[in-house]
Order: sequence, then C-alpha cells, then structure tokens
Amino acid sequence: MTSLSNSNPQWGVSYRLIASEKWKAKSAAMGRDVTEALVEYARPKPGMKVLDLASGTGEPAISLAARVGSEGHVTALDLSSELLEIATERAHQRGLTNFSTQQADAHQLPFSDQSFDLVTSRFGVMFFQDCEKALREVHRVLKPGARACFLVWGPFEQPYWSSMMGVVVKHVGGPAIVPGGPDPFKFAQPGTLSSVLQKAGFSNVEEQTKSLPWTWPGTAEEVWQQAQAVATPFLPLLQRVPVEKREGVDHEVITAIQQYADGDSIKFGAVVALVSGM
Repeated sequence: MTSLSNSNPQWGVSYRLIASEKWKAKSAAMGRDVTEALVEYARPKPGMKVLDLASGTGEPAISLAARVGSEGHVTALDLSSELLEIATERAHQRGLTNFSTQQADAHQLPFSDQSFDLVTSRFGVMFFQDCEKALREVHRVLKPGARACFLVWGPFEQPYWSSMMGVVVKHVGGPAIVPGGPDPFKFAQPGTLSSVLQKAGFSNVEEQTKSLPWTWPGTAEEVWQQAQAVATPFLPLLQRVPVEKREGVDHEVITAIQQYADGDSIKFGAVVALVSGM
C-alpha cells in the first residue's frame, strides 16, 4: 500500500496522469452515481451541442455524448492533454463518434459566441483561478436560453473527507487546505456558486443540495492510497505529517474508513450541490 510512510507525490499533471491510469476503473465506479446525477440534472437532449469543462479523463462528457446521439456532439475540455488522451480512448471503447477533446483554459474558451446548447462541469468549477471570469466565458459561448450546469462538493465534514483528511488534520493541526490555494470546498456554502453565476450574467439560477452514493469498490487501504494520489489540494497537509506519526496516522485512517465498509465495498455517501443558470 502507498501510505504516508512511503509516498511523496509530485503536485502536477504528470502525477495526476499516473494516478488516473492506476485507479481509473475504480474511481469511475465510485463517481458513477454523481456523474449520473449531473447528467440527469443537465437534461441533455438528442442533437445538442455540449461543452464539458475540466473533463479530465472524460466524465460526464462521455455519458452526455451517449445521450445527445449521433446528431449531437460533446466537446471535453481540460488543461491536460494527457488526461484528455485517456478520455478519447474511453470514448473510443464506447464506440462514440460524436465526442472530441480540446486542450484549453476555461478562462479563455477557444469557441465562437453562442456555440453550445449546454455547458457542464463535475467537480471542476471550484478550481478555476478566476471563477467569475471563467463563467463569463461560459455565458458567452452558450446560445440564448441555454443552461450551464455544475456539480460541486458540499462540506468537508462528510464521511469521505472526514475519515481520511479529517484524521490527518487532527494529528497535525492547521488548515486542511492552504488558504488561497486550490479548494474543493470553495462553493460548499449554499448560495456561493449561485452568487458568482449571477455576477457573471446568468439568470434563472437554481441550486440544490443532494446526498448521493459514493462507493469505493474495494478495500479501505486502496481508497486511502487513491485519495492520497489524486487529492492534490491536500498534499501540503499530508506533507506536514511527521515521520514518527505516519504509521499511526495510516492505521487510524484505515480504522475510520472501515466504519463504512459493506461487504467488498466502502459506502461513504457524498453531499454535493447541483447549480445551474441560464
């Protein structure tokens, strides 16, 4: 097991790529219910032209492509060309011919005004450096009356985070997230993302909080390894653990995760917010 006692992940795209390759099947399984919730919320229709932001390895873009049909098209956009290569391969394996990728920055979208019928993003908008600027770009490329739909994390105080990063915080103190750094919980407070959407020019803004399945199809040791590998905003926290405490922290985290074990799976559940604007 890769644990605090022997891991030293590098913050960056290359490490994300390695972690994504290693855990892509089980990570996809864990995120399936969340992906489906966003797709249902977005209400894609056959023939739609869709843009998915911060797509990474391809969801929900691939699921959306299956819904819009051969007359529609989905563009998966991300900063990382390497992650988009994984997305392209996954779409190819599904036999999707209405799917393409675009390496680009959400703050400067390389598309004409009024190009898309729908824009989506799953767990991505929280990491935009200037969220209002990026959402103004989203507003620009949407057709009149079209929607932008986002899914973001709810509070840190929920099983998936508390059983792992919460245990680490208890041992080392200080903030779980570096102030001013990438923050998965930037829009956890109800109304915060809605406010930014309104400032960016969106109308008919809606927001709802949902509790969804968030199930790891494997062991507690595996999900702890995966979390350390992919949760890059927490790397400064993990690196604060003293060498002499690492084994004990690992043991306590595994014990905390096992509270949610059910057969061969870990059933955390996830609290998320679904937010949209027109």
